[in-house]
Amino acid sequence: MRRSSSLILLTVAVLSACVSVGYDGPASDHFDGRRFFNPNGVRTPGMADLLRWRFHRDEGFWRDWVDDPPISPPPTRLGGGELRVTFIGHATTLVQVDGINVLIDPVYSDSIGPALFSVERHRDPGIAFEDLPPIDVVLISHDHFDHLDLPTLRRLALEHHPRIVAGLGVDTFLGDEGIDGAVGLDWWQSHRVGDVEVVATPAQHGSRRSVRDENRRLWVGFVLEGPSGVVFYAGDTGYAEHFAEVRRRYGPPRLALLPVGMFRPRWFMCGLHLSPDEAAHVHRDLDSETSVAVHWGTFALADDGELEPIDELAHALAFEERRRFWVLEHGEGRDVPWERAHPRRAHP
Repeated sequence: MRRSSSLILLTVAVLSACVSVGYDGPASDHFDGRRFFNPNGVRTPGMADLLRWRFHRDEGFWRDWVDDPPISPPPTRLGGGELRVTFIGHATTLVQVDGINVLIDPVYSDSIGPALFSVERHRDPGIAFEDLPPIDVVLISHDHFDHLDLPTLRRLALEHHPRIVAGLGVDTFLGDEGIDGAVGLDWWQSHRVGDVEVVATPAQHGSRRSVRDENRRLWVGFVLEGPSGVVFYAGDTGYAEHFAEVRRRYGPPRLALLPVGMFRPRWFMCGLHLSPDEAAHVHRDLDSETSVAVHWGTFALADDGELEPIDELAHALAFEERRRFWVLEHGEGRDVPWERAHPRRAHP
């Protein structure tokens, strides 16, 4: 029986001897002075919920291994006004925009999680590490093992020297792990790289890597705003009001990266992860010109099967005609058109 990342993140917290650091700072509407929380009251499942799920699993089908056909590596750089997205696998995505290369939640390890609870890949990354273009920026949405992979980040730091941008407390954690120079942002704070403003946006989720650090680090999404328009990455999140706020502040994104997997069972996952149907609603809420499905097809992390998120998304989009919602093959890259159909709204 395969083991889910949520099972790892909750169970290993009891067993882990790791002492992990977190954020310390003034209280806010989503931080009580020690731990972060979702302002709308949504909580991460407790141990009783975990045990209920663990002993009543209904796991969908996954192939043991998938050999994807080889795909040409992405270009080294793009010119002004151009935007390209390449889906590498799970949440790992390459965005090339306004002369910079942005790698999102990079995970290149063969397995994730502590050794006794590791979850193995079902396919190789869609772009080999050696075929990555120069990486200027790495975005880390939160500290869960399937999004923050220390071996990958150490290799990126050694070979590419990127600017790492993450939520509050993740920067401190990385520094404690020997990865220096990361920038930690609160919700709606920003950091500029070249011509692109990187903004941390709210998400509805949680964080944990050990028994001592539940919700000690902030979970975020990201907006990239520059001359080539707006790119939005939702991060891991449930469906909530922050999507409408992103739309209000930044206008319709030229590109939105929306998670569709790790959604079953709904009673356990609904507060933390979008279902494919909810991702279709977010696509409409944002009025996104183009959206891309992420968070599927690499790690067997919950009860949904390997292709179930994509099948469910196709059903949810059956009557959608206004905007594109792409499902890319692993390693597939596409140039993103720009309709400029909607004027941007001013934001604080």
